Amino acid sequence: MSEPAAKKPRRPQYQGDPTVRQIMLRPKWLLALLGFLAVAAAFAGLAQWQLSHAVRINTEAPDSETPAPLETLNPPGTAISDTAAGYLAEVSGSWAAGDFSVVSERANQGETGYWVVGHLVTGGADPADLAVAIGWTADGERSHETVSRLNAEADPLAEITANPLLGRYNPTEAAKIPDGSQPPNSMSTMVPSQLLNLWQQQPQERVYAGFLVLHDTASQLPAYQLQQIDSVPPKAPETLNLLNLFYAIEWVVFAGFAIYFWVRLCRDAWEKEHELKELRAAGDSDETLPEQNSATARKNSKEQ
Repeated sequence: MSEPAAKKPRRPQYQGDPTVRQIMLRPKWLLALLGFLAVAAAFAGLAQWQLSHAVRINTEAPDSETPAPLETLNPPGTAISDTAAGYLAEVSGSWAAGDFSVVSERANQGETGYWVVGHLVTGGADPADLAVAIGWTADGERSHETVSRLNAEADPLAEITANPLLGRYNPTEAAKIPDGSQPPNSMSTMVPSQLLNLWQQQPQERVYAGFLVLHDTASQLPAYQLQQIDSVPPKAPETLNLLNLFYAIEWVVFAGFAIYFWVRLCRDAWEKEHELKELRAAGDSDETLPEQNSATARKNSKEQ
């Protein structure tokens, strides 16, 4: 039969004073704790430094604020790339009469309102269709009145298209189904493919996948009771350096080990004191044992 496996020795458990807590509160070990905390703080600082260098902003990304021809930035009929989404673009064309509409639930400088959007047919030998967000208003009735006015004009917003349009080119948004309280053809997100089905003018063979948010039209928009739409440039792309992240985690582990090392030293000191107490107690009992034996022998001899 195989012998049972030997049990691991249990850690000693001592009763009485001093306790581990009393050892830790002694001035000697409190000063040691301050030293270990300083070491842990230094390790934590190194972890923070490594973490701050783990995430890096790509400063070599193309400048999103330098306008580029929309045809070059994102040709129609192609998906929007990272080097086109949120970038300023220029485009020339004319508005399609009768293709203005309203997109609701649009935030502008912290206030929710409505966008007036239109259908722009780009110029050139090979025209394309482009959805354009023209302006914003907080009043729903005013937005529909403006759309009705624009749809009734033969050459709407001609003063805006006299020069190339400047705006921020954005990717399409996710479609949202209207709830029961909204008309079935209402829109609360900017989806060019959905607008394409609502346009009265026959679409061209080429359609831009994104939409343009107009800029620099503040002087013309008040005539239509609209405000310029607030659009912000895209954030610079960030990269994660896994090596720096690993070093940051490593320094955090070192900081925790510094505190653990202090606790371990305090416990060793506590165990050592109790072991010395036991040794002293055992030595005292060995010294008194011969005296007790001689006294017993004398007592027995007298009795005899």
